[in-house]
Amino acid sequence: MITPLEIENKKFSKKTLNGYDPEEVDEFLDDLTKDYEILYKQVAENKHEVEDLKAKLEHYTQIESTLQSTLLLAQSASEEVKSAAQKQADQIIKESELKAKQATEGIEQEITEKKKELEGINKQFDVYKAKMESLLIAQLELLKEIKSED
Repeated sequence: MITPLEIENKKFSKKTLNGYDPEEVDEFLDDLTKDYEILYKQVAENKHEVEDLKAKLEHYTQIESTLQSTLLLAQSASEEVKSAAQKQADQIIKESELKAKQATEGIEQEITEKKKELEGINKQFDVYKAKMESLLIAQLELLKEIKSED
């Protein structure tokens, strides 16, 4: 790219016949140099700004990548925690069901034992009742004998 300084230092060969007016050419080159210098500075500023924006874009792209990685890690960790919690809940339910079953079996066994104990007590009561009846009958017989002896 031609620099503004090159335009300003450009010299034309002068022709005597049908040549350009050197003052007009110099004035035009001065105007062109000023305009070109402004544009040249703008292009340089724009290039600098583009580089800055590219650097910022790269920075934000890296941040985005890091955030995506972090999000994926968080989702993975969340799934692991959820899975572990579900396993723990299932284990607690299984243990509770087992304890309930064991407690139920224990209570049923205790009920069976109490029924047997009750049957034994009822049998003992029946035996006691029979003995008492027998004793009372014997006592009645004894009283009858004493009465008949009188």
